[in-house]
Amino acid sequence: MSIYHDVIKSEVFPALGCTEPIAVAYAASLAAERLGAEVETVTASVDPGVFKNGFAVTVPKTGGLKGNVIAAALGALIARPELKMEILSGADNHLLAQAELLVSSGRAVVALVKERTDLYIDVVVTGGGRTARAVLEGGHTNIVRLECDGRILLNADEPVSAVDSHAYRAVLRQMTFSEMIGLLDDLDQGDLVYLKRGVEMNLRIAEEGKQLTKVGHYVEELVRKGFLLADVVSSSKILTASASDARMAGLPYPVMSSGGSGNQGIVAILVPYNVGMFFHVPEETILRSIALSHLVNAYIKCHTGDLAPICGCAIAAGVGAAVAIVYQQAGPDMHKIDLAVNTIISDIGGMLCDGAKGGCALKVVSSTDAAIRAAYMALNGHGISEEEGFVGKSAEETIHNLSRIADKGMALVDDIMLCIMLQKRSTEP
Repeated sequence: MSIYHDVIKSEVFPALGCTEPIAVAYAASLAAERLGAEVETVTASVDPGVFKNGFAVTVPKTGGLKGNVIAAALGALIARPELKMEILSGADNHLLAQAELLVSSGRAVVALVKERTDLYIDVVVTGGGRTARAVLEGGHTNIVRLECDGRILLNADEPVSAVDSHAYRAVLRQMTFSEMIGLLDDLDQGDLVYLKRGVEMNLRIAEEGKQLTKVGHYVEELVRKGFLLADVVSSSKILTASASDARMAGLPYPVMSSGGSGNQGIVAILVPYNVGMFFHVPEETILRSIALSHLVNAYIKCHTGDLAPICGCAIAAGVGAAVAIVYQQAGPDMHKIDLAVNTIISDIGGMLCDGAKGGCALKVVSSTDAAIRAAYMALNGHGISEEEGFVGKSAEETIHNLSRIADKGMALVDDIMLCIMLQKRSTEP
């Protein structure tokens, strides 16, 4: 299997709801399936990134409830891990009522494990005098440990990190953009069908999101009232914002994720798709450009981590979308690709991630706008050079610089943001 196929298998998959609470639900379902008894308690321990992203986001199939804790309880009761990141499609009103009872009685809890720096979800489920445990680490579906009544069913040989939890990541991390473009030669008809499925899936949720009076609605209203032009930039922003609106509101429609993130999947897929359609780019070229968008998104996440303190829609999916647009128009022109990457990262590279919630649609809009602008400038031979700020001589060097800033320069950001979020929660009536 090629690196491309490894990326798609591990990071580009349908997800019903925000991927962090859904991963918590998936881990709970893994443990509960092994339990083989009625669930009495659910205890989840998660890293700061998962805690933050599941803090204020609406969970699908819950009637508007928010947070990791209801996702953990419901996932344990569904106990169908074969559904993976669509686990909540197995929910019904009866299971929801049981999950709410677990939460309200304090028998379902989520704890923050501050010392964990990579994606980490550890769920222990008890019932009928039995105990089962499931641990995900380094990826939303990456199982590293399963236990039941103290018996180890699965155990990774060594601790993993976000980079080495999947072997392909170590290889992808060292690749150049030119080499990633070369991977597109491996695509076959089945790959193109899967990529098109992602387009159709994300278009569907965007249409549902247009019915909401949220960010997408107001961007569209700005166009109707003449504040924004009715052009491909505006239509792309309406499309991506509406899809994010629907997802963050917990509408029961799956999205095709990218880099393990639904919002990143929305940007990485719908931006190059909409721009390509506007310019009458052949469908196969559009789909190949989306494949490149996924690869770039995954490449950047290898450097910054799965849940960095800076917004993945901006510094990963937005970059992937910009590269995809350049590829559609200019093919493997590395000078123009370097310009596009440097320009968008210089533009919105500092956008903070303060967890998944309705406001993510605003960041999706900004990422969409910046991606198209950077691509257009690059196609015309203009962009930010290494003479400015932290931008490097090449796309790869700029991303390495950004990784250093995210890892070392912003090391305290998540702690401070979590402190603020927890303080707000403690003052609620």
